[in-house]
Amino acid sequence: MLSLKRLHHIAIICSDYERSKTFYTEVLGFKVLQEVYREERASYKLDLSLNDRYLIELFSFPDPPLRRTRPEATGLRHIAFEVEDITASIRELQAKNITAEPLRIDEYTGKKFTFFFDPDGLPIELYER
Repeated sequence: MLSLKRLHHIAIICSDYERSKTFYTEVLGFKVLQEVYREERASYKLDLSLNDRYLIELFSFPDPPLRRTRPEATGLRHIAFEVEDITASIRELQAKNITAEPLRIDEYTGKKFTFFFDPDGLPIELYER
């Protein structure tokens, strides 16, 4: 068995680099660790951290294909973040014109959660602590 230590990062390819960079930094609160333009690929690579922990690589590529399916397809379903107060978090999203789905209750834990989407339709879950 592998001796995995922790999640290293999540790589996301976006269709509009500036729009996604703004979303992940100004809406979700990630901090930019490093931003590199790779001329040979006509591509940006943006390393983002949350609470001083490197977590997301945001990539741009010329004309990437669109996300083909909803979360129930094989592959990455969604990314999820823990929050202290989900109602307050939903209000913060609404203040930035981002609509979250109706609040749900996890049938096994009794915890509140919801989903919203990044600019390219990647599902993002907020799960109350």
